[in-house]
Amino acid sequence: MLQNVLLVAEQPLTVTHRASSRVITCTTHVVELGDYDVSSAGPIQVTDEVSSLRVLSYSISGQENHFRDGVRARDGRCVITGVLNQLAPFGRWNAFKAAHVFPLQHESIWIDQGYGRRVTNMANEVGVSQINSTQNGLLLKSDVHDLFDSYMLSINPDDGYKIISFGPDILGVDGRILDPICRNPNDSNRVSDELLRWHFRQAVLANMKGAGDPVFESDFPPGTDMIADIRKGPSSQQRFEMEMASRLQGFSREGQV
Repeated sequence: MLQNVLLVAEQPLTVTHRASSRVITCTTHVVELGDYDVSSAGPIQVTDEVSSLRVLSYSISGQENHFRDGVRARDGRCVITGVLNQLAPFGRWNAFKAAHVFPLQHESIWIDQGYGRRVTNMANEVGVSQINSTQNGLLLKSDVHDLFDSYMLSINPDDGYKIISFGPDILGVDGRILDPICRNPNDSNRVSDELLRWHFRQAVLANMKGAGDPVFESDFPPGTDMIADIRKGPSSQQRFEMEMASRLQGFSREGQV
């Protein structure tokens, strides 16, 4: 994680526990709380890459409805907590949401940088945005969805699909494994490893680089002047643009993939 995401170094990194001078080797276990020194035999610097900020996503068009229905049919449960939606046979999905791994409000980046190439189950669907492929989706409980959208939870596909909580583990999911139902290699609709990898990279950058990314308020009771609150908050212009993009998704997509 350090050398692959946060740090740029020509030589291997060495991590030392400051109090004991003990060198930390690669491990799948959580390291003890404390101060650690990172060194290298060659030059080392913090990456200048920044995460792609995101706000809570909204589904407002037929394309998102198709995405939602496909993710529900594939998963049937929250794939992070493992909680099964027992009301699914009655068409009730109140506590579950279909989450986009790569956020809708960054669809322009998706198109410009060719992320649609990661999608393999919509190659022949002309005029449909591939960002709404089930391969870019996970079914999550509503509270899990909010944490996933804000990069407080992510999945590392290169560590056995381990779930990582970037903060207090209030849901008790840190260290769990992503439910196999959404990543069956024989299912053409499985979630994309490359898109999970993208999300995990953003979460590392958002939470572990410097002071981390700003935390956006998302609870606006009726009567709240949402625009005024956004203007007073962090990264106000960028957030306003993302909120507008999130709400306007679907009105100008025709012909985009």
